Amino acid sequence: MSVKIYHNPRCTKSRQTLQLLKDKGIEPEVIEYLKTPPSPAELADILEKLGIEPRALMRKQEAEYKANGLDNSALDTQALINGMVSHPILIERPIVVANGKAAVGRPPENVLGIL
Repeated sequence: MSVKIYHNPRCTKSRQTLQLLKDKGIEPEVIEYLKTPPSPAELADILEKLGIEPRALMRKQEAEYKANGLDNSALDTQALINGMVSHPILIERPIVVANGKAAVGRPPENVLGIL
């Protein structure tokens, strides 16, 4: 089984989710998304697998959200995706992708349903 985790090593929930995967005997592909953000197509695919709209995956409390006008309700899906790719700190974490599905590890146990 191929498992990816979009990970931020400074985030407690992200570290806990990675440890949970390892405790289950899974060595996921670790993508430090702040260093290597997903492409717009990859992020669109993740959103589709999560079954959510872009704003549901955005960290709206981050300064970059308002500073870059991403709070504008007139923005379309592609503009929001591009905003997250340009400012990956806005992407909620961690995200685990496995078995053609995705889950946000908040709480970490959320990812167990897709394994």
